[in-house]
Amino acid sequence: MANPSGTPGASGAQAGTLVDFERPLEELRRQIEKVERLTREQGLDRTAEIAELRAQEDRIIDELYANLSPWDKAQTARHPRRPYALDFIRLLLEDFTELHGDRLFADDGAMVGGIGRMGDQWITVIGHQKGRDAQERHKRNFGYAKPEGYRKALRLMRLSEKFRRPILCLIDTPGADPSVPSEERGISEAIARNIREMFTLTVPVICVITGEGGSGGALGIGVGNRVMMLEHAIYSVIAPEGCAAIIWKDAKRGAEAASALRVTAADALDLEVIDEIIPEPPGAAHRDYDAASKLVRSAVERSLQQLQGLSTDELLEGRYQRFRKLGRFLETGVNGAQPR
Repeated sequence: MANPSGTPGASGAQAGTLVDFERPLEELRRQIEKVERLTREQGLDRTAEIAELRAQEDRIIDELYANLSPWDKAQTARHPRRPYALDFIRLLLEDFTELHGDRLFADDGAMVGGIGRMGDQWITVIGHQKGRDAQERHKRNFGYAKPEGYRKALRLMRLSEKFRRPILCLIDTPGADPSVPSEERGISEAIARNIREMFTLTVPVICVITGEGGSGGALGIGVGNRVMMLEHAIYSVIAPEGCAAIIWKDAKRGAEAASALRVTAADALDLEVIDEIIPEPPGAAHRDYDAASKLVRSAVERSLQQLQGLSTDELLEGRYQRFRKLGRFLETGVNGAQPR
Protein backbone atom coordinates (compact mmCIF):
# COMPACT_ATOMS: atom_id res chain seq x y z
CA MET A 1 0.00 0.00 0.00
CA ALA A 2 1.16 3.53 -0.75
CA ASN A 3 0.40 4.94 2.68
CA PRO A 4 2.69 7.75 3.84
CA SER A 5 4.79 7.98 6.95
CA GLY A 6 4.55 4.34 7.92
CA THR A 7 0.79 4.51 8.29
CA PRO A 8 -1.33 1.35 8.15
CA GLY A 9 -2.51 -0.25 4.96
CA ALA A 10 -4.97 -3.00 4.15
CA SER A 11 -3.42 -5.27 6.77
CA GLY A 12 -4.87 -3.20 9.61
CA ALA A 13 -3.99 -0.62 12.22
CA GLN A 14 -0.73 -0.96 14.10
CA ALA A 15 -0.65 -2.80 17.40
CA GLY A 16 -1.64 -0.72 20.38
CA THR A 17 -4.00 1.53 18.43
CA LEU A 18 -7.27 -0.36 18.89
CA VAL A 19 -10.21 1.63 20.22
CA ASP A 20 -12.60 0.20 22.82
CA PHE A 21 -15.06 -1.62 20.58
CA GLU A 22 -12.19 -3.24 18.62
CA ARG A 23 -10.91 -5.15 21.69
CA PRO A 24 -12.24 -8.49 20.36
CA LEU A 25 -9.48 -8.22 17.74
CA GLU A 26 -6.68 -7.92 20.29
CA GLU A 27 -6.06 -11.62 20.97
CA LEU A 28 -6.40 -12.48 17.29
CA ARG A 29 -3.80 -9.84 16.42
CA ARG A 30 -1.40 -11.40 18.92
CA GLN A 31 -1.93 -14.82 17.32
CA ILE A 32 -1.21 -13.47 13.85
CA GLU A 33 1.96 -11.72 15.04
CA LYS A 34 3.10 -14.88 16.84
CA VAL A 35 2.62 -17.10 13.79
CA GLU A 36 4.37 -14.57 11.54
CA ARG A 37 7.29 -14.38 13.99
CA LEU A 38 7.61 -18.18 14.15
CA THR A 39 7.49 -18.33 10.36
CA ARG A 40 10.45 -15.97 10.14
CA GLU A 41 12.42 -17.68 12.89
CA GLN A 42 11.77 -21.30 11.87
CA GLY A 43 11.55 -20.86 8.12
CA LEU A 44 8.37 -22.97 7.91
CA ASP A 45 5.53 -22.34 5.48
CA ARG A 46 2.53 -21.21 7.53
CA THR A 47 0.79 -19.37 4.70
CA ALA A 48 -2.49 -21.28 5.05
CA GLU A 49 -2.64 -20.72 8.83
CA ILE A 50 -1.94 -17.00 8.47
CA ALA A 51 -4.53 -16.70 5.68
CA GLU A 52 -7.17 -18.36 7.88
CA LEU A 53 -6.39 -16.06 10.81
CA ARG A 54 -6.60 -13.00 8.56
CA ALA A 55 -9.89 -14.21 7.11
CA GLN A 56 -11.18 -14.59 10.67
CA GLU A 57 -9.96 -11.06 11.43
CA ASP A 58 -11.81 -9.72 8.36
CA ARG A 59 -15.02 -11.44 9.47
CA ILE A 60 -14.81 -9.92 12.94
CA ILE A 61 -14.09 -6.47 11.47
CA ASP A 62 -17.10 -6.74 9.17
CA GLU A 63 -19.34 -7.71 12.10
CA LEU A 64 -18.01 -4.94 14.35
CA TYR A 65 -18.37 -2.16 11.77
CA ALA A 66 -21.81 -3.29 10.64
CA ASN A 67 -23.26 -2.50 14.09
CA LEU A 68 -21.53 0.64 15.34
CA SER A 69 -23.30 2.83 17.88
CA PRO A 70 -22.98 6.64 17.67
CA TRP A 71 -20.33 6.44 20.41
CA ASP A 72 -18.41 3.80 18.44
CA LYS A 73 -18.56 6.13 15.43
CA ALA A 74 -17.13 8.94 17.57
CA GLN A 75 -14.24 6.69 18.60
CA THR A 76 -13.64 5.73 14.97
CA ALA A 77 -13.67 9.38 13.86
CA ARG A 78 -10.97 10.05 16.50
CA HIS A 79 -8.97 6.89 15.79
CA PRO A 80 -5.25 7.60 16.29
CA ARG A 81 -4.44 6.02 12.91
CA ARG A 82 -7.19 7.73 10.93
CA PRO A 83 -5.88 9.60 7.85
CA TYR A 84 -5.50 13.33 8.34
CA ALA A 85 -5.58 16.17 5.80
CA LEU A 86 -1.96 15.79 4.68
CA ASP A 87 -2.45 12.03 4.22
CA PHE A 88 -5.43 12.65 1.95
CA ILE A 89 -3.64 15.46 0.12
CA ARG A 90 -0.65 13.25 -0.73
CA LEU A 91 -2.93 10.58 -2.16
CA LEU A 92 -5.52 12.84 -3.82
CA LEU A 93 -3.28 15.39 -5.53
CA GLU A 94 -0.26 15.60 -7.77
CA ASP A 95 2.22 18.51 -7.71
CA PHE A 96 0.98 19.79 -4.34
CA THR A 97 2.62 22.93 -2.95
CA GLU A 98 1.83 23.86 0.64
CA LEU A 99 1.37 27.56 1.42
CA HIS A 100 2.01 29.03 4.85
CA GLY A 101 1.05 31.96 7.04
CA ASP A 102 -1.86 34.37 7.40
CA ARG A 103 0.27 37.46 6.55
CA LEU A 104 -0.91 38.99 9.82
CA PHE A 105 0.54 37.05 12.76
CA ALA A 106 1.86 33.51 12.24
CA ASP A 107 1.57 30.15 10.53
CA ASP A 108 -0.81 27.75 12.30
CA GLY A 109 0.22 24.10 12.09
CA ALA A 110 -3.32 22.93 12.86
CA MET A 111 -4.55 24.37 9.55
CA VAL A 112 -2.79 23.33 6.35
CA GLY A 113 -3.43 24.30 2.77
CA GLY A 114 -2.02 24.74 -0.67
CA ILE A 115 -2.43 24.17 -4.39
CA GLY A 116 -2.37 20.87 -6.23
CA ARG A 117 -3.63 19.05 -9.29
CA MET A 118 -6.38 16.43 -9.26
CA GLY A 119 -6.10 14.93 -12.72
CA ASP A 120 -6.37 17.89 -15.10
CA GLN A 121 -7.98 20.15 -12.49
CA TRP A 122 -5.93 22.52 -10.32
CA ILE A 123 -7.58 23.09 -6.95
CA THR A 124 -6.90 24.70 -3.59
CA VAL A 125 -7.10 22.33 -0.62
CA ILE A 126 -7.45 23.47 2.99
CA GLY A 127 -7.77 21.19 6.01
CA HIS A 128 -7.25 20.58 9.70
CA GLN A 129 -4.18 18.59 10.67
CA LYS A 130 -3.78 16.62 13.88
CA GLY A 131 -0.53 15.03 15.06
CA ARG A 132 0.56 11.40 15.31
CA ASP A 133 3.18 11.55 18.06
CA ALA A 134 3.67 13.87 21.03
CA GLN A 135 5.98 16.25 19.16
CA GLU A 136 3.71 16.63 16.14
CA ARG A 137 0.58 16.89 18.29
CA HIS A 138 2.17 19.85 20.05
CA LYS A 139 3.12 21.42 16.72
CA ARG A 140 -0.40 20.88 15.33
CA ASN A 141 -2.14 21.81 18.61
CA PHE A 142 -4.09 18.52 18.41
CA GLY A 143 -6.03 19.90 15.43
CA TYR A 144 -7.41 22.91 17.33
CA ALA A 145 -6.89 25.76 14.87
CA LYS A 146 -6.12 29.27 16.14
CA PRO A 147 -7.27 32.61 14.66
CA GLU A 148 -4.23 32.69 12.37
CA GLY A 149 -5.24 29.27 11.03
CA TYR A 150 -8.67 30.49 9.95
CA ARG A 151 -7.16 33.69 8.54
CA LYS A 152 -4.66 31.63 6.56
CA ALA A 153 -7.55 29.53 5.25
CA LEU A 154 -9.42 32.65 4.13
CA ARG A 155 -6.29 34.03 2.47
CA LEU A 156 -5.95 30.82 0.45
CA MET A 157 -9.65 30.87 -0.46
CA ARG A 158 -9.40 34.41 -1.80
CA LEU A 159 -6.23 33.49 -3.71
CA SER A 160 -8.07 30.51 -5.20
CA GLU A 161 -10.96 32.74 -6.21
CA LYS A 162 -8.56 35.17 -7.91
CA PHE A 163 -7.20 32.41 -10.13
CA ARG A 164 -10.60 30.70 -10.61
CA ARG A 165 -9.66 27.47 -8.86
CA PRO A 166 -12.26 25.39 -6.98
CA ILE A 167 -11.75 24.88 -3.25
CA LEU A 168 -11.75 21.61 -1.28
CA CYS A 169 -11.96 21.78 2.53
CA LEU A 170 -11.05 18.69 4.58
CA ILE A 171 -12.58 19.03 8.05
CA ASP A 172 -11.26 17.11 11.06
CA THR A 173 -11.13 19.03 14.32
CA PRO A 174 -12.46 18.66 17.87
CA GLY A 175 -13.13 22.41 17.73
CA ALA A 176 -11.39 25.77 17.52
CA ASP A 177 -8.58 26.59 19.94
CA PRO A 178 -10.21 27.81 23.20
CA SER A 179 -7.08 29.26 24.83
CA VAL A 180 -6.84 32.78 26.24
CA PRO A 181 -4.30 33.90 23.57
CA SER A 182 -6.69 32.76 20.82
CA GLU A 183 -9.53 34.64 22.47
CA GLU A 184 -7.31 37.73 22.71
CA ARG A 185 -6.47 37.48 19.00
CA GLY A 186 -10.13 37.12 18.01
CA ILE A 187 -10.89 33.44 17.39
CA SER A 188 -14.65 34.03 17.29
CA GLU A 189 -14.25 36.95 14.86
CA ALA A 190 -11.96 34.89 12.61
CA ILE A 191 -14.47 32.03 12.39
CA ALA A 192 -17.43 34.39 11.88
CA ARG A 193 -15.56 36.23 9.13
CA ASN A 194 -14.74 32.96 7.35
CA ILE A 195 -18.37 31.86 7.47
CA ARG A 196 -19.51 35.18 6.04
CA GLU A 197 -16.80 35.36 3.36
CA MET A 198 -17.28 31.76 2.23
CA PHE A 199 -20.84 32.62 1.24
CA THR A 200 -19.46 35.20 -1.19
CA LEU A 201 -16.85 33.03 -2.94
CA THR A 202 -17.48 32.89 -6.68
CA VAL A 203 -15.84 29.49 -7.25
CA PRO A 204 -17.13 26.02 -6.33
CA VAL A 205 -16.52 25.03 -2.71
CA ILE A 206 -16.65 21.39 -1.58
CA CYS A 207 -16.37 20.40 2.08
CA VAL A 208 -15.63 16.86 3.29
CA ILE A 209 -15.78 15.97 6.99
CA THR A 210 -13.15 13.25 7.23
CA GLY A 211 -13.06 12.73 11.01
CA GLU A 212 -14.43 15.06 13.68
CA GLY A 213 -16.59 17.98 12.61
CA GLY A 214 -16.49 19.89 15.86
CA SER A 215 -18.69 22.97 16.29
CA GLY A 216 -17.44 26.38 15.10
CA GLY A 217 -14.00 24.90 14.48
CA ALA A 218 -15.54 22.89 11.64
CA LEU A 219 -17.82 25.66 10.37
CA GLY A 220 -14.84 28.00 9.94
CA ILE A 221 -14.01 26.09 6.74
CA GLY A 222 -17.36 24.32 6.38
CA VAL A 223 -19.52 26.54 4.15
CA GLY A 224 -19.68 24.78 0.79
CA ASN A 225 -21.84 24.15 -2.25
CA ARG A 226 -21.51 20.47 -1.38
CA VAL A 227 -20.92 19.15 2.14
CA MET A 228 -20.09 15.47 2.50
CA MET A 229 -19.03 13.16 5.32
CA LEU A 230 -17.01 10.01 5.41
CA GLU A 231 -19.11 7.07 6.61
CA HIS A 232 -17.60 6.94 10.11
CA ALA A 233 -17.06 10.69 10.64
CA ILE A 234 -19.09 12.73 13.14
CA TYR A 235 -20.51 16.26 13.00
CA SER A 236 -21.83 18.03 16.09
CA VAL A 237 -22.27 21.35 17.84
CA ILE A 238 -20.28 20.07 20.82
CA ALA A 239 -18.21 17.01 21.72
CA PRO A 240 -20.35 14.27 23.33
CA GLU A 241 -18.31 14.43 26.54
CA GLY A 242 -18.75 18.20 26.72
CA CYS A 243 -22.48 17.85 26.20
CA ALA A 244 -22.69 15.22 28.95
CA ALA A 245 -20.70 17.42 31.33
CA ILE A 246 -23.13 20.29 30.77
CA ILE A 247 -26.42 18.37 30.74
CA TRP A 248 -25.72 15.65 33.30
CA LYS A 249 -22.64 17.03 35.07
CA ASP A 250 -20.88 13.80 34.11
CA ALA A 251 -18.49 13.64 31.13
CA LYS A 252 -18.45 9.84 31.41
CA ARG A 253 -21.94 9.75 29.90
CA GLY A 254 -20.53 10.69 26.50
CA ALA A 255 -22.06 7.61 24.87
CA GLU A 256 -25.57 8.75 25.85
CA ALA A 257 -24.84 12.25 24.60
CA ALA A 258 -23.55 10.94 21.27
CA SER A 259 -26.89 9.23 20.65
CA ALA A 260 -28.89 12.28 21.72
CA LEU A 261 -26.82 14.67 19.60
CA ARG A 262 -27.26 12.55 16.45
CA VAL A 263 -23.62 12.98 15.47
CA THR A 264 -23.30 10.31 12.76
CA ALA A 265 -23.16 10.75 9.00
CA ALA A 266 -26.47 8.91 8.64
CA ASP A 267 -28.10 11.35 11.08
CA ALA A 268 -26.63 14.36 9.26
CA LEU A 269 -27.91 13.08 5.92
CA ASP A 270 -31.35 12.40 7.38
CA LEU A 271 -31.46 15.94 8.78
CA GLU A 272 -30.23 17.32 5.41
CA VAL A 273 -27.19 18.87 7.08
CA ILE A 274 -24.98 17.15 4.48
CA ASP A 275 -25.51 16.16 0.86
CA GLU A 276 -23.76 12.80 0.67
CA ILE A 277 -22.09 10.05 2.68
CA ILE A 278 -18.78 8.81 1.27
CA PRO A 279 -18.35 5.09 2.05
CA GLU A 280 -15.19 3.87 3.78
CA PRO A 281 -13.18 0.68 3.12
CA PRO A 282 -13.96 -2.39 5.26
CA GLY A 283 -12.89 -1.65 8.82
CA ALA A 284 -12.87 2.14 8.23
CA ALA A 285 -10.43 4.57 6.61
CA HIS A 286 -7.58 3.92 9.06
CA ARG A 287 -7.15 0.40 7.65
CA ASP A 288 -6.67 1.41 4.02
CA TYR A 289 -5.63 4.96 3.18
CA ASP A 290 -5.43 4.28 -0.55
CA ALA A 291 -8.96 2.93 -0.84
CA ALA A 292 -10.35 5.70 1.37
CA SER A 293 -8.64 8.37 -0.74
CA LYS A 294 -9.98 6.88 -3.97
CA LEU A 295 -13.53 6.99 -2.59
CA VAL A 296 -13.06 10.63 -1.52
CA ARG A 297 -11.58 11.56 -4.89
CA SER A 298 -14.45 9.95 -6.77
CA ALA A 299 -17.01 11.91 -4.73
CA VAL A 300 -15.11 15.19 -5.09
CA GLU A 301 -14.64 14.81 -8.85
CA ARG A 302 -18.32 14.00 -9.29
CA SER A 303 -19.33 17.09 -7.31
CA LEU A 304 -16.86 19.30 -9.20
CA GLN A 305 -18.28 18.15 -12.49
CA GLN A 306 -21.77 19.12 -11.36
CA LEU A 307 -20.74 22.49 -9.92
CA GLN A 308 -18.49 23.68 -12.72
CA GLY A 309 -21.45 23.81 -15.06
CA LEU A 310 -23.15 26.43 -12.87
CA SER A 311 -22.93 30.18 -13.26
CA THR A 312 -21.52 32.40 -10.52
CA ASP A 313 -25.02 33.48 -9.51
CA GLU A 314 -26.15 29.83 -9.31
CA LEU A 315 -23.13 28.92 -7.15
CA LEU A 316 -23.80 31.78 -4.74
CA GLU A 317 -27.54 31.19 -4.53
CA GLY A 318 -27.15 27.44 -4.18
CA ARG A 319 -24.66 27.81 -1.33
CA TYR A 320 -26.93 30.32 0.41
CA GLN A 321 -30.04 28.17 0.06
CA ARG A 322 -28.42 24.93 1.25
CA PHE A 323 -27.51 26.61 4.56
CA ARG A 324 -30.64 28.74 4.77
CA LYS A 325 -32.84 25.65 4.93
CA LEU A 326 -30.94 24.07 7.86
CA GLY A 327 -32.72 23.90 11.18
CA ARG A 328 -36.18 22.76 10.11
CA PHE A 329 -38.38 21.60 12.96
CA LEU A 330 -41.96 20.68 13.82
CA GLU A 331 -44.08 23.13 15.79
CA THR A 332 -46.99 21.47 17.60
CA GLY A 333 -50.19 23.23 18.63
CA VAL A 334 -53.95 23.15 18.33
CA ASN A 335 -53.72 22.86 14.57
CA GLY A 336 -51.31 19.91 14.73
CA ALA A 337 -47.68 19.64 13.73
CA GLN A 338 -46.54 22.25 11.24
CA PRO A 339 -43.14 22.12 9.55
CA ARG A 340 -41.12 25.32 9.95
